[in-house]
Amino acid sequence: MTEQARVTTLKSGARVVTEAMPSVRSIALGFWVRAGSRDEDHEHAGISHFLEHLLFKGTDRFSSREIDEAFDAMGAEVNAGTGKETTSVYSRFLDNHLERAFDVLQDMVLRPAYPDIDSERQVVIEEIAMYEDEPQDKVHDVLAGAIFGDHPLGRPIIGRADVVSSVPVPEIGRWHDGRYVPGNMVLAAAGNLEHERIVELAEQAFGDAAGEALEQTDSPARNGQVLRFHQKETEQYHLCLGGAGMPRGDDRRFALRVLDTILGGSTSSRLFQEVREKRGLAYSVYSYASHYADAGQVALYVGTRPDNVGEALDVIGSELRRLVDEGVTEQELDRARDNVKGRTVLSMESTLTRMNRLGSSILMGVPLLTVDEVLAAFDAVTLDDVNTLARDFWQPEHMAAAGVGGDEDAFRRALEAVSPALAAA
Repeated sequence: MTEQARVTTLKSGARVVTEAMPSVRSIALGFWVRAGSRDEDHEHAGISHFLEHLLFKGTDRFSSREIDEAFDAMGAEVNAGTGKETTSVYSRFLDNHLERAFDVLQDMVLRPAYPDIDSERQVVIEEIAMYEDEPQDKVHDVLAGAIFGDHPLGRPIIGRADVVSSVPVPEIGRWHDGRYVPGNMVLAAAGNLEHERIVELAEQAFGDAAGEALEQTDSPARNGQVLRFHQKETEQYHLCLGGAGMPRGDDRRFALRVLDTILGGSTSSRLFQEVREKRGLAYSVYSYASHYADAGQVALYVGTRPDNVGEALDVIGSELRRLVDEGVTEQELDRARDNVKGRTVLSMESTLTRMNRLGSSILMGVPLLTVDEVLAAFDAVTLDDVNTLARDFWQPEHMAAAGVGGDEDAFRRALEAVSPALAAA
């Protein structure tokens, strides 16, 4: 059994949100910060991601090695992630290690010392180089650039090597101190815990610190029908189509999740069946949606050999037109609804998933629904809801396109089957 999530706002402005799961023996706990690549200008591209790495390099109380040994000694998981709008630092551990795990984690997040960071500069530069060698990852950022243009949402989270190699420590410190402030942070926890104890530990950690939540940066404008291609000799062409979506708090997000499951988000989806199962044109083909505070995107991806690019995009274009013109069937709707409900419930058996949901929802101002409320929202999705969204977001003539491969002209010729105007963009 689980209890209702509880939220407390501390005097410092930091918020604490917990969900008790008495049947488990673990706790997942994370610090969530309203700071990500969206906050960066061109000259600081990647500083948020680099800072996330540096939080593990040591504080005045704990060296990098001592941090590693502390979590290893508890058999705990510890990790972090930087997104376009948030940074999270989190751990999962046995409930009897709460005080020790919290002490090390809060010191890392709130009081990094930045000792000898040059080695970590090289680590992140290697990570950027690895990313550049992974075209199936890079193509999604190429698409984001096509959709959002020069807005920060159109840039890669990982940043640029020239920024990471040269940004001085005092500037990193100012970036941290201006964003890792109580009013800009949420402490989230799920597992075998007592809310009052988590609040007590948070009050001790933040103390008399103060700091207001940061203002949201300018909203992105829709970039229109744009094609972007990254030339790289690869065994496959990696291709994306997509367009503007919806913000994370939009009530239509439940219907969009169902629609995504029908189009390309499951093994029974249209794209998976038509592109992979029936024709063998790709190993990987799928669709997805991304949500931000005031914007979003929808997208699909396919990776296929050069000889198959034309046929693969012809099939995808046909499926998009069929989706828009004919809509989905009641049978597809029922199957997709049950799919997303099942995946939602199964994921909620994880303390880490519950903690992530708590932290991101409270930090970004999205209503924190119970699992039953989420399931009811999926049940309420109608055929008209998903068909309206298909017409709103998946019309081929409104798409942007991105590709990574050896020949841009071949990509453009293949795109004519999706949209002649896009192929000429």
